[in-house]
Amino acid sequence: MQAGGAKAGSGGKSGAVEKTGKGGKSGKGGKAAGQRPDAKAGATAAAGPSGPRPARLSAAAVLTAVEGVALAALGVYMLIDGLTGSPDSPRQAETGGLTVIALAVLPLVAARGLWLRRRWSRGPSLITQIVAFPVAWTLINGGGALIAAGVGLAVVAIAVLGLLVNPTATEALGITPRE
Repeated sequence: MQAGGAKAGSGGKSGAVEKTGKGGKSGKGGKAAGQRPDAKAGATAAAGPSGPRPARLSAAAVLTAVEGVALAALGVYMLIDGLTGSPDSPRQAETGGLTVIALAVLPLVAARGLWLRRRWSRGPSLITQIVAFPVAWTLINGGGALIAAGVGLAVVAIAVLGLLVNPTATEALGITPRE
């Protein structure tokens, strides 16, 4: 049995790949202190870059999470209104509420990924911001208090886009320019 995610036929016993049993001692080039014995060799690379998280990335994660929470709150409101209120079409309100709650998952998952510095999280967050622009435009054209909500959404979307395309954030996520 091979521990540490070593692949069979990867060069024998050269010291670079180490074979141990469960609870076995490791020799030269052993595991770092505090590493789980069953951790895969590439787990640290998949977990994201090390070092402190840049403030720009933290801000993008928080703003994306705020968008997700706002979407979830809107979905819950629509669902409750459909169940207990008297909308024009209760079924439409309930379905809309469930749909908006489901859509809230994308920015929330993306925000968690950004916070944990996962490389994959940048894409879903960028998509969330791009989708926010037509929603903001619709709110602005709705008039009244919706104008402020639309402007606020547009400002947040522009801010998050700016934060995520910043070289500091992309490097923190382990995204390098293609050459």
